[in-house]
Amino acid sequence: MPSFPSPSPPIATHLMHDSRPTPSAQAPLSSSSSTLKTSQVLVPAEPTPSPRLDSRSLPSVKEPVVTSVPDIDQTVFEQILELDDDDDLFSKGMVDAYFDQAKKTFNEMDDALARKALEELSNLGHFLKGSSAALGVSKVQSACEAIQHYGKLREDSRVITEAEAIVKIAKALADARKDYLEAKKWLDNFYASHVKKD
Repeated sequence: MPSFPSPSPPIATHLMHDSRPTPSAQAPLSSSSSTLKTSQVLVPAEPTPSPRLDSRSLPSVKEPVVTSVPDIDQTVFEQILELDDDDDLFSKGMVDAYFDQAKKTFNEMDDALARKALEELSNLGHFLKGSSAALGVSKVQSACEAIQHYGKLREDSRVITEAEAIVKIAKALADARKDYLEAKKWLDNFYASHVKKD
């Protein structure tokens, strides 16, 4: 009679000799059990799914301190805010000083414009341009730069007359004052909503 190879030993016998679980060594599992105990060898049924993170336990993402506004250069202003600490609001002092400078300079410009003092207007425009740029008040900066050039009888590369300069300075000054008031309103609202009250 022909001889046949002996049947393979049961799965449990393999598991007893080799404790490392392999796909072929895993027996079917019932739906009510997550692991199979075979000859004291535990065979994982399926990888346990990773627990889901509760979004409430995650750290909140810090929103930008400054929203994009047309009158304030966000990059410049945020750099100034980085100088603040819990005990000293350095940026608030800069803003208050700028308010005082701008108000005084606008009054001086009005007086110089009434006297048609173009050189003085040019110097005042240069001064307020620098102060506005340091704080990021970009529209006032641009208007004051125009006043600086008009006072020198220049518009871009073109030479203008004194009469033209007076008209252009008057308009630029009105624009600068309007843009300043809009920027001041935004800055006042910013500190009112972000500065902690004692």
